[in-house]
Amino acid sequence: MNVLVFDIETVPDVAAGRRLYHLDLADEDVARVMVHRRREESGQEFLRHYLHKVVAISVLLRRNDECRVWSLGDPAASEAEILARFFEGIERFSPTLVSWNGGGFDLPVLHYRALLHKIPCGRYWETGDEDSAFRWNNYLSRYHARHTDVMDVLAGYQARATAPLDEISAFLGFPGKQGHDGAEVWDRYRRGEIAGIRDYCETDVLNTYLVYLRLELMRGHLAPEAHRQEEERLKTVLAAAGRPHLSAFLQAWETAGA
Repeated sequence: MNVLVFDIETVPDVAAGRRLYHLDLADEDVARVMVHRRREESGQEFLRHYLHKVVAISVLLRRNDECRVWSLGDPAASEAEILARFFEGIERFSPTLVSWNGGGFDLPVLHYRALLHKIPCGRYWETGDEDSAFRWNNYLSRYHARHTDVMDVLAGYQARATAPLDEISAFLGFPGKQGHDGAEVWDRYRRGEIAGIRDYCETDVLNTYLVYLRLELMRGHLAPEAHRQEEERLKTVLAAAGRPHLSAFLQAWETAGA
């Protein structure tokens, strides 16, 4: 198995908002203007993908005998450094990327932000010109497995059949979100709570991985015993990590499955 499960957390890119809308305001007020403009434009408050600044990318790497979960860079790392680390991992290992709504949100955001910061990654953008193996299975095609958007696959690529990760996780007996919500990220970011944002992002990665393992079992890619072993491996990793949010996730998982 060579799998990289990932999730991102974002906040409004107020620097871009200032440039685009010619504003000379405090960050909080710029963000309000950006949301107001978006509401006037579309009737919704969710900003366009390129106006999301990435403040955390959390990953779970399952490769050979390795299984670990962490957030890229240290808490003080810049957006450019976080993005570079993510794409360097793809360049080096060519893993199968696994996400929840990564095709609809995470990857388009990463595309725009990498464009902004001049982050190269030929392997990610490969579609067969340099490596023929990527012609029929690459990261960019919605229907290829090199990036598996679990939400998209389970919904049969039908928007009306999609579901929130938190609800599907709970539906399957997994912990789901642990006390926070993505809507709180901007407020927590303004308070300087980067560590908490990263912890929250890591639990989303864990939920995504558990649903992905169940999908692999259903698709016949994992035998029942292999699936059980993968879950037990993850429990061992969480127990040994010695990190409060991972211990809490493990406890919630074991309680839900009791």
